Amino acid sequence: MGLIGEVLLLPFAPVRGSCWAVRQVLAEAERQYYDPAAVRAELSRLEERLEAGEIDDEEFDRLEDQLLDRLQTAMERGGPGTAGGTAR
Repeated sequence: MGLIGEVLLLPFAPVRGSCWAVRQVLAEAERQYYDPAAVRAELSRLEERLEAGEIDDEEFDRLEDQLLDRLQTAMERGGPGTAGGTAR
């Protein structure tokens, strides 16, 4: 297809560029969401909230389970900050 294909698809270049930008933003958001250091920091803040009486034990357990699930997913993905992991 080559040159002819590029010429025919030229009107769609802004859409293709926008899709690329959206994919990059989503990838970065996902990287930050599963960053083990960020999850550990959230766990620490959660414990501080429990100790300060801002949340009860039930709420703490629910939120802690969510954060631990994220941490486990991060470890399985082998993302940055995990033992033996590589950046993807």
